Amino acid sequence: MKGLILAAGYGTRLYPLTLDKPKPLLEVGGRTILARLIEKLEGVPSCDGVYVVTNAKFADVVEQWTHDHIYRFPVEVINDKTLSNDDRLGAIGDIDLVIKERSPKDDVLIVAGDNLFEFDITDFIMFAKNKNCFSIALFDINDKDFARKYGIVSLDDNGKVVDFQEKPSEPSSTLASTGIYYVPSDKMKAVSEYMKTGNSKDAPGNFVKWMSVNDEVYGYVFTEGWYDIGDKISLQKADTEYREKGI
Repeated sequence: MKGLILAAGYGTRLYPLTLDKPKPLLEVGGRTILARLIEKLEGVPSCDGVYVVTNAKFADVVEQWTHDHIYRFPVEVINDKTLSNDDRLGAIGDIDLVIKERSPKDDVLIVAGDNLFEFDITDFIMFAKNKNCFSIALFDINDKDFARKYGIVSLDDNGKVVDFQEKPSEPSSTLASTGIYYVPSDKMKAVSEYMKTGNSKDAPGNFVKWMSVNDEVYGYVFTEGWYDIGDKISLQKADTEYREKGI
């Protein structure tokens, strides 16, 4: 299995903190988000390599960071060659880039680089392997008003995704898509197929919705902590809570 961390965003809502470094290199509880994510993947015995896709603005910074940190598997930085929000490839475009340039033969676990989560990722991987389908990790935020800010998923009794709504005004559930995806090797071709559509290449939720219509997608619901680092308020909340927990 390979890990893929999406770190090519520009983090404009976090300026000036992200003027000279990407969001994943911001610290939460005294350690960078990227370090925490890679260490999660390091705990997966089947993971033998990680791709970190970034942009031309931050590629040198991320490269230097990886040179200063040693893990049990190689961590490869991939530059998507974009320079600003205006020419960014979008999350799905970056996934497609990695698939085209590296042609991974293994399953791939994709994690958004501004995500922090406290559940055991091996449980999610086992779930996805048992389903042998594109799978997503979901967090129940238990608040329909708050749910309007996220991609919201509805599941049937078997955990199959039957509906996906991107920031809905009237959420059908409170299960939020967290930016954690497991793609079996035989489903990789779906990304290139999606890229041929006229659908948005930015938010991964667009791909999730398309996949749920054209194939089967399953959702794994976890209850442990989850943090979506989108702005200074969410960053401060995560930092405070991680320091209080001592993790």
